Amino acid sequence: MLLSSGTVLALIALIIFFFAMRPDVFLSFTNVKNILYQVAILAIIAGAQTIVMVVGDFDLSVAATSSLAGAVAASLMLGGMPIPLAILVALAVGLLIGLANGLLIAYVNLSAFVATLATLTSVTGLAFIVTQGTTLFNLPAGFNALGQGKFLEIPLPVFIAIAISLILWFVLKYTTLGRRWYATGGNVEVSRLSGVNVRRARLLAFTIAGLVSAIGGILLTARLGSASAVQGDDNLLFSVAAVFLGMTIVRSGAANIVGTMVGVAIIGVMSNGLNILGVNAYVQQVVTGLIIIAAVTLSSLKTRSR
Repeated sequence: MLLSSGTVLALIALIIFFFAMRPDVFLSFTNVKNILYQVAILAIIAGAQTIVMVVGDFDLSVAATSSLAGAVAASLMLGGMPIPLAILVALAVGLLIGLANGLLIAYVNLSAFVATLATLTSVTGLAFIVTQGTTLFNLPAGFNALGQGKFLEIPLPVFIAIAISLILWFVLKYTTLGRRWYATGGNVEVSRLSGVNVRRARLLAFTIAGLVSAIGGILLTARLGSASAVQGDDNLLFSVAAVFLGMTIVRSGAANIVGTMVGVAIIGVMSNGLNILGVNAYVQQVVTGLIIIAAVTLSSLKTRSR
């Protein structure tokens, strides 16, 4: 069923096209490694977005949360705090932002759009306060190694992204919590009448999404060796596009981790291939917008055909 999906076929077609255009470069070990490295952080952020979209919502604050978490970790380390403790505080920041989103949406009954838009604005402001509107440099080498180190010549963020994706896949597919999330996203009222605590399910989804987003932000800061209030902002739109692309893979049209990772791969291959071909960055923006439109359209058609 996976191979019959138009989204998977599109990924294969892209790989064949770029390989045909630059056979000497595109599928080389170095370039494949670069693609994996480039999409590792996006894969983590898209994983967070997937959880929220499984319950029928979406989160506009995932990228801002990742930026704030990275900025907090950097600021604390520059202030002399030990690396492990700074990372734990940054993770707690992401957890609290997700918890706040969950409370506003599940218990205050704000729409996900309004709540996470407000959170996006506030969290971005906090990130500017933490960084004082500048870029924080000179982070400890031990911290930077999390984002720049390698194992078997593969960058560490790739392994971390794979591990997080596998954990989320297992939770969604094989646990009671995952089934409750899918039930909530399928039909809130039926889930409630079936005994599912819908509010708690949505609260947990947003809280975990905040934590996962923070992991992505910390890794991005380690990878860049610096932190700013707006780094990784593109990951918001890319994460939504990846999830929508992935929703076309399964018959139900629901968000799913496997599909999201295929969507992430499409975005990564497209971006890398266009760069190799020397395509103008502005043209790449146009292409990205078209990908998002196509993803949403395909997902909508899939849902209607159920």
